[in-house]
Amino acid sequence: MEQQYGSDFISITDEDGKEYELEILSTIEYQGAEYLALVPAEEDEASEELEVSILKSVTEDGEDLLVAVEDEDELAAVYDLLMQSLYEDGEEAEDEEE
Repeated sequence: MEQQYGSDFISITDEDGKEYELEILSTIEYQGAEYLALVPAEEDEASEELEVSILKSVTEDGEDLLVAVEDEDELAAVYDLLMQSLYEDGEEAEDEEE
């Protein structure tokens, strides 16, 4: 999977050559690895729910790749850290507004 990092957006190409534009919501470090929480860059107006994907950043043969997290315990731990981080960021934004 090829990736090109921008400021808050990323373009990835899957193994079938299909390209996806994604927005980076957050990055989390867990047990020495980096994880990205991503949503589609283009909103699907028909869908009321936001589809968030959590991918792990790995390096294989000198190439940076994003891979799906297959271990359920690892995914749950990263998800919990992500939710905690987003909650804390929301509280900081509210404090700045006051």
